[in-house]
Amino acid sequence: MIKKQSRKSIHGRLFSIFCVWLALSSMAQAVESPAAWAQQHLSGLKAYYHEFHAHPELSFQETGTSARLAAAWKSCGYQISTGLGSDGVSAGKGIVGLLHNGSGPVVMMRADMDALPIAEQTGLPFASKVQTLDPDGIEVPVMHACGHDAHMVSIIGTACYLAANRSLWKGTIMLVGQPAEETGSGARALLEDGLFERFPRPNYALGLHVSPVLAAGKVAYRAGYTMANVDSVNITLYGRGGHGAYPHATIDPVVEAAELIMSLQTIVSRMVDPVEPAVVTVGAIHAGTKNNVIGDSAKLKLTVRTFSAEVRKQVLAAIERKARAVAMGAGAPEPLVTIAMGTPSLFNDLQLSARMRPVLKQQLGAENVEILAPTMGGDDFSRYGWEGVPSLMYWLGAVKQERLDAYAAAGETPPSLHSASFYPDEDETLKTGVVLLSSSILELLKP
Repeated sequence: MIKKQSRKSIHGRLFSIFCVWLALSSMAQAVESPAAWAQQHLSGLKAYYHEFHAHPELSFQETGTSARLAAAWKSCGYQISTGLGSDGVSAGKGIVGLLHNGSGPVVMMRADMDALPIAEQTGLPFASKVQTLDPDGIEVPVMHACGHDAHMVSIIGTACYLAANRSLWKGTIMLVGQPAEETGSGARALLEDGLFERFPRPNYALGLHVSPVLAAGKVAYRAGYTMANVDSVNITLYGRGGHGAYPHATIDPVVEAAELIMSLQTIVSRMVDPVEPAVVTVGAIHAGTKNNVIGDSAKLKLTVRTFSAEVRKQVLAAIERKARAVAMGAGAPEPLVTIAMGTPSLFNDLQLSARMRPVLKQQLGAENVEILAPTMGGDDFSRYGWEGVPSLMYWLGAVKQERLDAYAAAGETPPSLHSASFYPDEDETLKTGVVLLSSSILELLKP
């Protein structure tokens, strides 16, 4: 039976009480620094975190999550708009919160809201027990295994701190609760729904993502290309089936597939400039039905990762060319190649990155601000930058150094993002997230 996530619980009532308390406290005399404010309100931030973590929702199903997030922003004085970014099937789950404070730039913060179909194994007292139906109607477990709950709470804390300290900044803060980051489609849905036409166009956009290998209390980022273009390629190779004992009377698509898989490996090693990162991975191959039967087709599923638009175009064209060449060499019909161009690469604005570095060193300590190595993962926060908004995504340390040392001493690697065992150390992660984002916005919205 599917558990209804909207059911009132004691935890949920305590959460509602906390919303009222936070609203009242935000109208009280402000605490001067983000760090002091975060420490003073840590118990409340953790209550938010526990509530989000215990009630995760899949992509484009974030009904309860967006309602909780909107209520938190509204309690601190933000003007809320809901129902944004529909997937074409149900009402949009995206939300926007605006707080105007005189003339000045508009700074956007993105909070991704969705979770993953994973059965949680963290053993946390507030671990998710949610079961729901996925888009195919299959009952699945749900878990915040990628830190989106910590992202949302860091932005709640930042939003409420800034609302309580309006004398420190001038301009407009734009909060965006984005659905469906995990499917790479949420940012596009919001943009297609007029995010930058219906609301003030940001002068800057900030995002953050927890890191499972960076010590809590630290942050990392890099200027320029940081995360990859993420594209999916499906290839169907055709042959002529027959008896496995008489291969000469057939055109074997499995042999075609084997030849193509090996040929694809030369794209990165022999065609792409060695200083340009690229990955071509064949993640799945399906062909045949029986030991002694040669089938009529073979299907391959690829993921392709690149940074620049030029290399992206080069690699995708090479994949198509090699697929046709293998088929031609076998005397087979022309293959079917379909390319789904997904999340574009993340490019951190050079000037914005340079501007933030001295601010973060001052607020967090130079030893806690690191240069991030590029990664071939992807995040659709990148779409806001490709819309012409100077953007910057931070990586937020989420695991205490003591835990990292214990993993190393045991010869183990820490649980990765999307692992059923991954969880942030909430105190340091949430406090640092609030300081990181608050200090960044105070710099960008100086009176």
